[in-house]
Amino acid sequence: MVNKKSRAVVRKDKHRRIRNNISGTAAKPRLAVFRSNNHMYAQIIDDTVGNTLTSASTLDKEVSKGLEKTNNVEAATKLGEVVAKKALDQGIKTVVFDRGGFIYAGKIKALADAAREAGLEF
Repeated sequence: MVNKKSRAVVRKDKHRRIRNNISGTAAKPRLAVFRSNNHMYAQIIDDTVGNTLTSASTLDKEVSKGLEKTNNVEAATKLGEVVAKKALDQGIKTVVFDRGGFIYAGKIKALADAAREAGLEF
């Protein structure tokens, strides 16, 4: 009988491996993405001091306003635009993208593409 690891355990292992190579600095902070079954979260983090510089999620009124669901590609696109706007307002232009162990497709890719189109560089 084959014992498979759960998808959550596999994702956490991937994220740990990714985080060994990715770190945000004051000049180039980390854009960390987390996706749950119902919502998405994005934070821009300076890892040298451990501060979250800005964040947005589909729980925020400005993101969820006008959305039918908070866990689809449309919501991810809106979240990417909002987090990029908040970052640019604080003077953050370049970031390191941390996909959080999730596959770079679908919602994660939509968030990244929307953030790029809104003016973030990574």
